[in-house]
Amino acid sequence: MTVNQILSVKGSDVYSIVSTITVYEALRIMGERNVGAVLVIEDNVLKGILSERDYARKIALKNKSSRDTLVHEIMDTNLVTVKPTDKLDYCMDLITNKRIRHLPVVQDNQVVGVISIGDLVKTIMENQKHIIDYLDSYIAGTKAQ
Repeated sequence: MTVNQILSVKGSDVYSIVSTITVYEALRIMGERNVGAVLVIEDNVLKGILSERDYARKIALKNKSSRDTLVHEIMDTNLVTVKPTDKLDYCMDLITNKRIRHLPVVQDNQVVGVISIGDLVKTIMENQKHIIDYLDSYIAGTKAQ
Protein backbone atom coordinates (compact mmCIF):
# COMPACT_ATOMS: atom_id res chain seq x y z
CA MET A 1 0.00 0.00 0.00
CA THR A 2 1.10 3.56 -0.69
CA VAL A 3 0.59 7.06 0.70
CA ASN A 4 -1.64 7.83 -2.27
CA GLN A 5 -4.06 5.09 -1.16
CA ILE A 6 -4.40 6.76 2.25
CA LEU A 7 -5.01 10.15 0.64
CA SER A 8 -7.63 8.68 -1.71
CA VAL A 9 -9.66 7.60 1.33
CA LYS A 10 -8.79 10.38 3.79
CA GLY A 11 -8.73 13.24 1.33
CA SER A 12 -5.95 15.66 0.65
CA ASP A 13 -7.08 18.71 2.60
CA VAL A 14 -4.06 20.67 3.81
CA TYR A 15 -4.46 23.21 6.56
CA SER A 16 -1.73 25.81 6.45
CA ILE A 17 -0.70 29.04 8.10
CA VAL A 18 2.00 31.66 7.63
CA SER A 19 4.88 32.01 10.05
CA THR A 20 4.10 35.59 11.05
CA ILE A 21 0.90 34.89 13.00
CA THR A 22 0.95 34.27 16.73
CA VAL A 23 1.10 30.78 18.15
CA TYR A 24 -2.24 31.52 19.82
CA GLU A 25 -3.87 32.19 16.45
CA ALA A 26 -2.32 29.02 15.02
CA LEU A 27 -3.70 26.99 17.96
CA ARG A 28 -7.14 28.52 17.41
CA ILE A 29 -7.02 27.43 13.75
CA MET A 30 -5.88 23.94 14.74
CA GLY A 31 -8.75 23.71 17.21
CA GLU A 32 -11.31 24.83 14.62
CA ARG A 33 -10.01 22.25 12.15
CA ASN A 34 -9.62 19.55 14.83
CA VAL A 35 -6.04 18.78 13.77
CA GLY A 36 -2.87 18.27 15.80
CA ALA A 37 -0.57 20.09 13.40
CA VAL A 38 -0.62 22.65 10.61
CA LEU A 39 1.85 23.23 7.83
CA VAL A 40 3.58 26.57 7.45
CA ILE A 41 3.43 27.48 3.78
CA GLU A 42 4.53 30.79 2.30
CA ASP A 43 4.59 31.65 -1.41
CA ASN A 44 3.54 28.04 -2.13
CA VAL A 45 6.69 26.76 -0.40
CA LEU A 46 6.60 24.45 2.62
CA LYS A 47 8.58 26.25 5.32
CA GLY A 48 7.74 24.28 8.45
CA ILE A 49 5.20 22.53 10.61
CA LEU A 50 3.66 23.54 13.92
CA SER A 51 2.21 20.87 16.19
CA GLU A 52 0.55 20.70 19.57
CA ARG A 53 3.77 19.11 20.76
CA ASP A 54 5.72 22.22 19.70
CA TYR A 55 3.33 24.35 21.73
CA ALA A 56 3.58 22.13 24.79
CA ARG A 57 7.37 21.93 24.76
CA LYS A 58 8.33 25.38 23.48
CA ILE A 59 5.63 27.60 24.97
CA ALA A 60 3.77 26.00 27.88
CA LEU A 61 6.76 24.30 29.52
CA LYS A 62 8.95 27.38 29.07
CA ASN A 63 6.33 29.68 30.55
CA LYS A 64 6.09 31.78 27.35
CA SER A 65 2.97 33.45 26.03
CA SER A 66 1.31 32.02 22.92
CA ARG A 67 -0.20 35.48 22.31
CA ASP A 68 3.26 37.09 22.17
CA THR A 69 5.20 34.39 20.31
CA LEU A 70 5.16 34.11 16.53
CA VAL A 71 4.92 30.78 14.75
CA HIS A 72 8.35 31.15 13.10
CA GLU A 73 9.94 31.25 16.56
CA ILE A 74 8.87 27.71 17.46
CA MET A 75 7.89 25.90 14.24
CA ASP A 76 9.85 22.83 13.21
CA THR A 77 11.84 23.53 10.06
CA ASN A 78 13.64 20.19 9.98
CA LEU A 79 10.98 18.69 7.74
CA VAL A 80 10.57 15.06 6.80
CA THR A 81 8.32 14.63 3.77
CA VAL A 82 7.07 11.71 1.71
CA LYS A 83 5.86 11.20 -1.85
CA PRO A 84 2.43 9.84 -2.82
CA THR A 85 4.14 6.72 -4.20
CA ASP A 86 6.01 5.91 -0.97
CA LYS A 87 5.11 2.64 0.75
CA LEU A 88 3.44 2.65 4.16
CA ASP A 89 6.25 0.59 5.73
CA TYR A 90 8.72 3.32 4.73
CA CYS A 91 6.45 5.98 6.26
CA MET A 92 6.08 4.00 9.48
CA ASP A 93 9.87 3.67 9.69
CA LEU A 94 10.24 7.45 9.28
CA ILE A 95 7.67 8.23 11.95
CA THR A 96 9.18 5.72 14.35
CA ASN A 97 12.85 6.58 13.81
CA LYS A 98 12.42 10.37 13.54
CA ARG A 99 9.91 10.44 16.42
CA ILE A 100 7.39 12.54 14.51
CA ARG A 101 3.64 12.28 14.12
CA HIS A 102 2.88 14.02 10.82
CA LEU A 103 4.30 13.63 7.32
CA PRO A 104 3.64 16.26 4.65
CA VAL A 105 3.12 14.62 1.26
CA VAL A 106 4.98 16.45 -1.50
CA GLN A 107 4.86 15.92 -5.26
CA ASP A 108 6.65 18.16 -7.77
CA ASN A 109 7.58 20.56 -4.94
CA GLN A 110 3.91 21.05 -4.03
CA VAL A 111 2.20 19.83 -0.85
CA VAL A 112 -0.59 17.45 -1.87
CA GLY A 113 -1.61 16.19 1.57
CA VAL A 114 -0.58 15.23 5.08
CA ILE A 115 -0.67 11.84 6.76
CA SER A 116 -0.42 11.19 10.46
CA ILE A 117 0.67 8.26 12.55
CA GLY A 118 -3.02 7.61 13.18
CA ASP A 119 -3.71 7.39 9.44
CA LEU A 120 -0.89 4.91 9.02
CA VAL A 121 -1.88 2.70 11.94
CA LYS A 122 -5.55 2.66 10.89
CA THR A 123 -4.71 1.74 7.28
CA ILE A 124 -2.20 -0.95 8.25
CA MET A 125 -4.67 -2.48 10.73
CA GLU A 126 -7.47 -2.51 8.13
CA ASN A 127 -5.16 -4.15 5.61
CA GLN A 128 -4.11 -6.80 8.14
CA LYS A 129 -7.77 -7.50 8.97
CA HIS A 130 -8.51 -8.11 5.28
CA ILE A 131 -5.57 -10.50 5.05
CA ILE A 132 -6.67 -12.38 8.17
CA ASP A 133 -10.25 -12.62 6.88
CA TYR A 134 -8.99 -13.94 3.55
CA LEU A 135 -6.73 -16.53 5.21
CA ASP A 136 -9.56 -17.62 7.54
CA SER A 137 -11.80 -18.14 4.51
CA TYR A 138 -9.07 -19.97 2.66
CA ILE A 139 -8.37 -22.31 5.57
CA ALA A 140 -12.08 -22.95 6.10
CA GLY A 141 -12.46 -23.74 2.40
CA THR A 142 -14.99 -21.02 1.79
CA LYS A 143 -14.84 -18.31 -0.80
CA ALA A 144 -13.24 -15.05 0.39
CA GLN A 145 -15.38 -11.92 0.21
